[in-house]
Amino acid sequence: MPEKTLKADSAAEAYLTLLKDRGVDYLLGNAGTDFPSIIEGLSKSLAGEGSAPTPITVPHENLGVAMAHGYYVATGRLCAVMVHVNVGTANAICGIMNASRENVPILMTSGRTPLTEEGFDGSRSIYIHWGQEMFDQAGVVREMVKWDYELRNSQQLETIVDRAVTVAMSEPRGPVYLTLPREVLAENPGTFSYQSPARRTAAASAAADADAIDRAAEVLASAENPLIITASMGRNRAAVPALESLAERFALPVISYRPRYVNISSDHAMHIGHEPGRHLPASDAILVVDCDVPWIPSLHKVNPDATVMHLGVDPLYENYPVRGFPCDLAIKGSPAGALAQLETALADREPGIRARVDARRERVAGIRSEQHAARRAHLDRVANGAAMDNHWVAHCLAQVKDDDDVLVSESQLAIANMNLRKPGTYFGTSPAGGLGWGLGAAHGVKLGDRDRRVFCVIGDGSYMFGNPTPAHYVSAANDLPVLTVILNNRMWGSVRKATLGLYPDGAASRANRAPLTYLDPAPDYHRIVEASGGYGEEVREASDLPAALERGLKAVDIEKRQAVINVHTVYDDAAAVADARR
Repeated sequence: MPEKTLKADSAAEAYLTLLKDRGVDYLLGNAGTDFPSIIEGLSKSLAGEGSAPTPITVPHENLGVAMAHGYYVATGRLCAVMVHVNVGTANAICGIMNASRENVPILMTSGRTPLTEEGFDGSRSIYIHWGQEMFDQAGVVREMVKWDYELRNSQQLETIVDRAVTVAMSEPRGPVYLTLPREVLAENPGTFSYQSPARRTAAASAAADADAIDRAAEVLASAENPLIITASMGRNRAAVPALESLAERFALPVISYRPRYVNISSDHAMHIGHEPGRHLPASDAILVVDCDVPWIPSLHKVNPDATVMHLGVDPLYENYPVRGFPCDLAIKGSPAGALAQLETALADREPGIRARVDARRERVAGIRSEQHAARRAHLDRVANGAAMDNHWVAHCLAQVKDDDDVLVSESQLAIANMNLRKPGTYFGTSPAGGLGWGLGAAHGVKLGDRDRRVFCVIGDGSYMFGNPTPAHYVSAANDLPVLTVILNNRMWGSVRKATLGLYPDGAASRANRAPLTYLDPAPDYHRIVEASGGYGEEVREASDLPAALERGLKAVDIEKRQAVINVHTVYDDAAAVADARR
């Protein structure tokens, strides 16, 4: 097999060479005293004396992991992150949780406090090298990664790098964690040889069982009111046309519940929105596709006679401690292939179910018409003087967003008012709920596809969690102009909604300012970006938002600098209670 050889001054140099050879284009780093050999190896590469991923300085670990998350969903390629020993790992935990629950592969690495007190290159030389050592540093993140290991010596570099990459990229994908002790990175391996291309590859996705697909087809063919619910299926973009074809042909209505991706085009004839509650009591067959939480058992009542089927690479979500949804049939396999198989199996039954399909198609058209009318009436109220809310912001964004633009949302944005047609043009926050994801994810998306226009919509609380000063620094330093829209309701909206959902008539509902929920007085968020040369603007009136968005886009598109539009929105308690109970 083909082999490459290099003269490496350190194990770190060989490690970086392997990363680049294995398709890792970027190393997002927040450096510490464990990094000297890494920095030396990167410096040699930038001087033309070696090969390594492109380094990007990210001054907060959570931001770096979120960028790696965004880079992967935009490109399908693995990104490496390196942080400073245990303290850097601790700061990265929210991002690792988000990636884990959303099956996003990240090569998460950290330095390791020197193992030795003296006697080796890289031995302890600073007082913190004692206080930062842990008995089990990887234990901090072990529950949230697929694999973890500590590099022991330079001789095992190729095996360990390949192990990390292949495990991360095998379905169900997810982050892995590798610790790199300072002495090991400083080892001088001399001549280093490795195979290129690699002899170790990620596992291919499993095909769905043919008998299980046939049983699912029989259930759907026999149903009067079938329903498909998904959240993350669009992570695999090839699955979207497969679902759209299946749903259109057999009039199978689709709910994209708390979506993290474009799972089905917003204007597809079978897309009936984002809330399953009103449809579940009448549904006699439910197909759950790549959806960890298809409904809320305490809020939503499911037809007890419905046949419930779950389909995905991990249909039972085996790493969730508790998940007790009914499951009469579980089908393990890639949704892209399985849905195509399902359409073929249903085609054999098509003549006998044509009348049922036609009646269902008409019924779904009526549902979509009602939904459109309700949205239009709401927007008309805002246009005629009602206070600005997330529905209006989404509507205004839809007027300026092209089909190929990307929207990253860590917010309560009413995406039903947006035109999200193409796979890979919408990314929502992970069900782990680790706040501070949106800013970094948007910049990671932009890093992965610099020719795409990227919108980031984020709540005011999430904006603060997103480390805005580091984020705007990264944008300016790496020419990553993103248009960020802050939905500024001066509170933790999700906390308020949860409180009202549990205590709709309680003391908190009557309080003008319930404790631990309000973020007021609100900072001038739009001024933070100005410190990094960006454009900032505040919007308080609904009628002013369209022009403000145009000015923000001028900064991004023409001036090639980032922009932040700080939009003051209202919070509707009645709507929050209704939403909490849907």
